[in-house]
Amino acid sequence: MTIGKSRAKLVGAIVVGLGLAACSDNGRVERGDVDFENYSAQQIFERAEYDLARRNPGMAAEVFGEVERLYPYSEWAKRALIMQAYSYHQDKDYENSRSAAQRFIDFYPTDEDAAYAQYLLALSYYDQIDEVGRDQGLTFQALQSLRQVIERYPDSEYARSAILKFDLAFDHLASKEMEIGRYYLRRDNFSAAINRFRVVVEDFQTTTHTPEALHRLVESYLSLGLTNEARTAGAILGHNFRGTEWYEDSYKLLTGQGLTLEAAGDSWLRQIYRQMIQGRWL
Repeated sequence: MTIGKSRAKLVGAIVVGLGLAACSDNGRVERGDVDFENYSAQQIFERAEYDLARRNPGMAAEVFGEVERLYPYSEWAKRALIMQAYSYHQDKDYENSRSAAQRFIDFYPTDEDAAYAQYLLALSYYDQIDEVGRDQGLTFQALQSLRQVIERYPDSEYARSAILKFDLAFDHLASKEMEIGRYYLRRDNFSAAINRFRVVVEDFQTTTHTPEALHRLVESYLSLGLTNEARTAGAILGHNFRGTEWYEDSYKLLTGQGLTLEAAGDSWLRQIYRQMIQGRWL
């Protein structure tokens, strides 16, 4: 049995393990609370697979740990360690999953399953990302760990999934900035709102939130009477997002006050506009 090519193969191994571990006539373990020192590494491993197949990942993780404890230098210990990380993750015990995955990376950095271990480590953060309103520390940690998968294992089957999740987590952070910016905007705290929308435009410009951020900048700057900045934000919208509702709304706001959507003045937005024209933004 080979572990690490994909989670599908892990599941396949588990199904095989169910058929083996359910039997007792060959000396394999069927029940818990067993003195595992009386069994071989393979028998313990198969017992853990059985627990996992029976949807008891917490028990499976503990039993996989017995392989590592009793047979620390065996090939079975290496296989059990990555399966332990997987089992803990299935049990939503993310801290222990992360710990097991990191041990695998530390002990077996060149193994074919190191990429999967790094991916599991990243998932231990990513799968805890909650609704936008909560603290985003886990999102930052997920981004850092996903980047490790992408950069260290670019040719692995997990790199593509890591890229997709990285983009979603990145978008999640931008969404947080937008939420706070809207909060300030509703309370007429335009300067604070501008600071948040500026972060989205400068640091998260590839996310889905950029068109709205530019429109909110138009609203905020017009409210402060800073027409050059508002016009420039509108010009950027018109150049990149002309087909969006945010451009239409900004167009109505600006033209309704007799203003054109073109770069004006020398604000930070004018710098963005120059970068855009030079192909260095978006």
